[in-house]
Amino acid sequence: MFSYIDPRVRKQLIAEGKLFRIDLEGRRVAVDAPPTGERTISLLGPIPLPLDVAGRRVDVQWYASVRNTELAKLQELADELRAQNAQASFATLATSMAVNSVLLLGEPAEWKSPLVRVHSSCLTGDVFGSERCECGPQLHAALHRIDDEPGGGMIVYMSGHEGRGIGLWAKAATYLLQDGGEDTYQANRSLGLPDDSRDFSDAAALLRHFVGRKPIRLLTNNPKKVEDLAAHGVTDVTRVPHVCGVKDSNRRYLAAKKDWGHEFEIPDSEH
Repeated sequence: MFSYIDPRVRKQLIAEGKLFRIDLEGRRVAVDAPPTGERTISLLGPIPLPLDVAGRRVDVQWYASVRNTELAKLQELADELRAQNAQASFATLATSMAVNSVLLLGEPAEWKSPLVRVHSSCLTGDVFGSERCECGPQLHAALHRIDDEPGGGMIVYMSGHEGRGIGLWAKAATYLLQDGGEDTYQANRSLGLPDDSRDFSDAAALLRHFVGRKPIRLLTNNPKKVEDLAAHGVTDVTRVPHVCGVKDSNRRYLAAKKDWGHEFEIPDSEH
């Protein structure tokens, strides 16, 4: 359930089909079903969202998604804050929740083998335009490529994946370590953190809901991402290379990714 959406609005959204719940197989389940111990995901949408992507308009349908286990943890506190009319404290609830997004282009019912990007959030790259990585250009290029694709496709934007799952605070510390000579993976280990702690189970559930059992073409240079999705039931995947955003300032970063197992060639000139 949604902790801080007024119950009247929540009831209206459910009636309109704009608030619904799926299980990890991507199947719709009752929004108000009693807890069973099985993890489910709530979605809000579709929401028409015109985007300005590097100077180009791209029209998408946006769905916001969140694990119900996270929502349930906030329920008691949200009820208490509502009773106190403590509006200013609601921001505390919002910051602790990882709300993922789905961006749909085209009509899923017409898809045969949609082009898909599962994109890990990167505040510094996606929002600030940092050239220490290629994340921002990868997101923009994916939107352009999918928009050009006959029939369209989708992007799953994973908000809880900052810094390959370590979070923004720890990511900032790894940047300082990288400035001291370590690469991105060595810096994680110096902090006692895994090379990659991202969880793709939610992404897999969202893909299974919107795509079903159709094959997908996944924009990624990372074979491990294909393996992680396959471990959660998304098995008919063709990897499509996605090399962009290469700058002199991120060549060392890209080289570390390549050494770690990403499959791509780093062009000699900026790309």
